[in-house]
Amino acid sequence: MPQTKTPAAGPRAAPRQRAEPIRALILGGTSEARALATRVAGDARLHAVVSLAGRTSAPLASPLPTRIGGFGGVEGLKRYLTEERIDRVIDATHPFAARMSANARAACAAVGAPLLVYTRAPWSPVEGDRWREAADNAGVVAALGAAPRRVFLTIGRLGLADFFCAPQHFYLIRTIDQPSENDLPPRHQLILERGPFTVESELSLMRAAKIDIIVSKNSGGRETYAKIEAARALGLDVAMVTPPGGGEARVVHDVEAAAAFLFCEAR
Repeated sequence: MPQTKTPAAGPRAAPRQRAEPIRALILGGTSEARALATRVAGDARLHAVVSLAGRTSAPLASPLPTRIGGFGGVEGLKRYLTEERIDRVIDATHPFAARMSANARAACAAVGAPLLVYTRAPWSPVEGDRWREAADNAGVVAALGAAPRRVFLTIGRLGLADFFCAPQHFYLIRTIDQPSENDLPPRHQLILERGPFTVESELSLMRAAKIDIIVSKNSGGRETYAKIEAARALGLDVAMVTPPGGGEARVVHDVEAAAAFLFCEAR
C-alpha cells in the first residue's frame, strides 16, 4: 500500500501582528478613565484619545492625548469615529452621564465599533444605612417632605435648580465648580471642593452644619463614599438617586478588563 509521508513539524507560525496600533476612544471624566489612561499610556500597540465633556473647568491631567468638548450628538460622534478610524470605544463617563452613554451606544452600533462600559459598581446599603431611593431629583424633593430640614446636597452643580420648588429647606451645597447663581436655592451655603474626602472631615462638616439628611447620587466608588459612612455613623437619612438604566453594552468594573478590551483583536 502506498504510504503517506507526514511532513516534519516546523516552527509554529507567529501570531498575526497588526500593521498599525489599535485606535481607541475613551469617553472620560472619571477616576476610572484616568486609571485606564495611566494603565495603557505608552503602549505602542495602542493609539488612544480621551474625550472630556468640558463641564469641569479644571480637569485633572491625563497621560493620554485629550480632546475637550462635545461631539454634536449621535451624528457628530459617528462622524468622529469614522474620520478618526476608531477601532473600539470605552465609555468611562460618570454613571449619571446618561445622554453621552446613549449617544455612544447609538453611534457605535451605527458604525460597527465595539463598545465597552467601564464604570464603578454602585453602592449598596448595609446595616445601619437609612436610604430613601428615588429615580430623579423630583423624587428626592418629595422625600425631603414639607417640614423645613437642613440638607447636605451633594449631586454636583447640575440639577440644583430642581430644588427651587422646596425653598423651606436649608441646603449645604458642595460642588467642584461654581454653579450658576440662578440655580442656587434661596437658603444655602456653598462649598467648592473636590474629593476624595475622609469620614472624619465629613462627620465634622455635617455636625457643624447640623445636617438632617443627605442627598446623593449613587455614583459608586471610594472618592465620595465617606459621606455615606458618616451618615451611617450619625444615623442620618440619605435620599439616594439611583443610576439610570444602561443599554446592552458589556459592563466591567475592573481596569484590567477594560485594558484587555482595548488590546484584543476586533472580531
